[in-house]
Amino acid sequence: MTMRHDLNRGRPFPSSVRRLEEHVRVVAKLVAGIICSAATVAWLSAQQAAPVTLFEGARLIVGDGSAPIENAAFIVQGDTITWVGKRGERQAPAGARRVDLSGKTVMPSLIDGHNHTGLVNERDGSNSKANYTRDNLVDQMQRYAYYGVAATLSMGLEADQELAYKLRDEVIPNAAKFYTAGKGIAATSMGGPPGEARLGIPSGAATPDEGRQRVRELHARGVKFAKIWVDDREGQVPKLKPDVYRAIIDEAHKNNMQVLAHLSRTSALEDAKDLFKAGVDGFVHTVRDRDVDAEYLAAVKLHPKVWTGPNIPGPGQTKDDIDMLAETLPAAQIERMRKSLATREASGQRSNELFELHCRNVKKIHDAGMIIGMGTDGTGDGFGSHEQIASYVQCGFTPSEALTAATATNARILFMDRLGTVAVGKEASFNVLDANPLDNILNTRKISKVYLRGTEVDRQALRAKWTGQGATR
Repeated sequence: MTMRHDLNRGRPFPSSVRRLEEHVRVVAKLVAGIICSAATVAWLSAQQAAPVTLFEGARLIVGDGSAPIENAAFIVQGDTITWVGKRGERQAPAGARRVDLSGKTVMPSLIDGHNHTGLVNERDGSNSKANYTRDNLVDQMQRYAYYGVAATLSMGLEADQELAYKLRDEVIPNAAKFYTAGKGIAATSMGGPPGEARLGIPSGAATPDEGRQRVRELHARGVKFAKIWVDDREGQVPKLKPDVYRAIIDEAHKNNMQVLAHLSRTSALEDAKDLFKAGVDGFVHTVRDRDVDAEYLAAVKLHPKVWTGPNIPGPGQTKDDIDMLAETLPAAQIERMRKSLATREASGQRSNELFELHCRNVKKIHDAGMIIGMGTDGTGDGFGSHEQIASYVQCGFTPSEALTAATATNARILFMDRLGTVAVGKEASFNVLDANPLDNILNTRKISKVYLRGTEVDRQALRAKWTGQGATR
């Protein structure tokens, strides 16, 4: 009889034991296959039992920059789009509900790829770590949903990291999906954004070894991005050192993660050039301390996979902005906004210099071919995505390019694979508009209905909860 040895005990194993082990492995694989098949059958059964709706008659903006489909039709089953075409090309499935969207425009729901939710309470205007509760986060995700945003990525300021990870795994009715980059990494825990509400939240990394450890901690929680702050806050705090962010980038790539960098307002251009060399994957701000130069644009072209969410500071709120926010914010806060606008208009002030700098730089990197997504750096009112894409157009994008940045491009670079386009197999998250945003980007705000994951958001109930009034748009 053929024998083999147990190296731990020095005793021989007969070949019959080896055959038994092989049988066990085969049986384990069969059991795993049966479980997987059962799960697939259960999912298919659920999809087949899910309600089916045929939407027809709208102009459809797919979200990928392609020409819109006039008089379009698409079928939604459960939370999934199962067919897209022209009206009349396919009959409604038996028992399907039909929704006539004649005269409307449909576009994918937006994605906000950079925000800091949970710390501000939009209901009373307070800003505190104590606000970082499930109730407040859900309230903010509902505000995003109200304004037609399907998903958000919270970028590094989680006052309660365990809560953030728990909420990440939930699907909440009438609410955008919450994603998180966990705690971001700065030179010290006090080296991130200023302000009492934010101080002390980031993870500190003073050495390369500490940087690698921070990445491993994020990876253990299933986080896809490591956010780093490369900013000394005008000399007030230590800045993440180049050898540390190189270690962070290297460790992230070893763990199939990406590193996204915050840039300062004092040394962004030089820091960004070195971050390109270090292998950074994306920037959550564009260069904002000075105009980009030829060397920077050459780096953009040399690293075609590196992307940015420019995060353009608005030129100043307009009457239309404030009117939209009045649908969800307290009346006293809206009144303060209107007084501020009146003061600015009376003084004849033009758009601020920081906005104009961002505009020049965003146009240059766009023309150089850099991948551009969209993030707001917002704190939870949910409306900032509309302001950002309006700024994109003001800075030289076409409306189609701005919409694509906030939908298909964001979905791709943020690994939100089921979002971003109205296409077969994608999640049925889309906005129904009363006017065409390809004619005027401000028309993204003329929302008739929002559907997230195949279900209409009850905007009227949300508005009534926040203001005591029903939705009017």
